[in-house]
Amino acid sequence: MQEFLLNNMPNVSAHWSDFIEAMKDTLIMELWAGIIAFVIGLVLGVVLTVTKTGGILENKPVYKVIDSVINLFRSIPFIILLTALMPLSRLVMGTAIYVRGAIVPLVFGCTPFFTRQVEAALAETDYGLIEAALSMGSSPVEVIFRVYLRESTAALARATTITAISLLGLTAMAGAVGAGGLGDFAIRYGHDRNMTDITWATVIVLVIAVSLVQWLGGHIAKKNTH
Repeated sequence: MQEFLLNNMPNVSAHWSDFIEAMKDTLIMELWAGIIAFVIGLVLGVVLTVTKTGGILENKPVYKVIDSVINLFRSIPFIILLTALMPLSRLVMGTAIYVRGAIVPLVFGCTPFFTRQVEAALAETDYGLIEAALSMGSSPVEVIFRVYLRESTAALARATTITAISLLGLTAMAGAVGAGGLGDFAIRYGHDRNMTDITWATVIVLVIAVSLVQWLGGHIAKKNTH
């Protein structure tokens, strides 16, 4: 392995420790921001689904407020969001740079997208099942967990996969403003110092990561399709 790198990717070999550290930073950002965005997005997606017109807990004011906030953040380009949320990042994380400083904007950039994915996934639920559950005396909470979420597991797995891949792209973009990770590594060495082999190594790692996420998401979705 070391000989292959020396012969074909000398710059990667020379900066191997930085490369490994960049991969770790990207993984940390992906996991932390992904978990937080998953929880918040799932809750907001469920609330939008049940409070919309005709929903089991119809509430137009709540729906309109959440819907408007989601649309607002989805309309802001992520690179601008990174800058705009720096004060909040400093307040919450104690810094606006490096991996910790990127978590807050990554969550804000990813959550609206995942919320819409969840809303679309839950919309596929057969309304006949919902009516049947309600007619048998199930409470709204029971309908949410036993019908909406259970019946939409495959669709939610696909939504999570799409969002995880999108988030991976956002972590790379965050590297442009000093967040660390593979994006920062590729820019500092691959772009600024014209080390092409580092750029290609970063691309290869990201392609492998995306492929693994797609495989895992597809496997989960297939297991829960009925």
